Amino acid sequence: MNEKILVVDDEKEIADLLEFYLTNEGFEVYKLNNGQDALSCIDNHPIDMAILDIMLPDIDGFQICQKIREHYFFPVMMLTAKIEDLDKIMGLTLGADDYITKPFNPLEVVARVKTQLRRYKKYNTMTKTKETTEYDIRGLSINKETHKCYLYGQLIDLTPIEFDVLWYLCSKQGKVVSSEELFEAVWKEKYIDNNNTVMAHIARLREKLNESTKKPKFIKTVWGVGYQIE
Repeated sequence: MNEKILVVDDEKEIADLLEFYLTNEGFEVYKLNNGQDALSCIDNHPIDMAILDIMLPDIDGFQICQKIREHYFFPVMMLTAKIEDLDKIMGLTLGADDYITKPFNPLEVVARVKTQLRRYKKYNTMTKTKETTEYDIRGLSINKETHKCYLYGQLIDLTPIEFDVLWYLCSKQGKVVSSEELFEAVWKEKYIDNNNTVMAHIARLREKLNESTKKPKFIKTVWGVGYQIE
């Protein structure tokens, strides 16, 4: 799967330039020119890294970075016309991983993007070698030790079975899980055809997560196959 890079810059020429070079390297690019659209994109699409211009027409890059760090851990690179110590300190304090100053060499940006993604993947791989006790997926946080689930910081009241269903799907993030696999993993019984138990619990989970039935954000139905958290 190609890594997805969010590029936010109100200067069209710069955004187009970054899109061109990143796409040529095999990245998928979400290109936006304001902060509000960027925040909406982050909440509705899986993002692997963000490149944020500091000066934007509505919300500045610092505020976007701060919002990202409330729920996400992917790398953030700040793009700025000038670099001052105060700006750099503020950005790093808010969770930025790297800075690059305009005008820039786009090949250097691509190299830095690859470096940040390598570090991020290495960290995640090292973390996953230990038994994972918590998942945080686009604002949905579930912890196996505390047996609690939060959506954007708000506690979601789940039954033990609902918790186990959601935990199993999160543990298989990116993979499609069949109803049979899910039932046998959670209920520890042999799955029988036409068993609506899984479907009923998925529907209940979606209701508690305020999911749209037509366009769910978290638990997606892959028709004829099963369920998936991307």
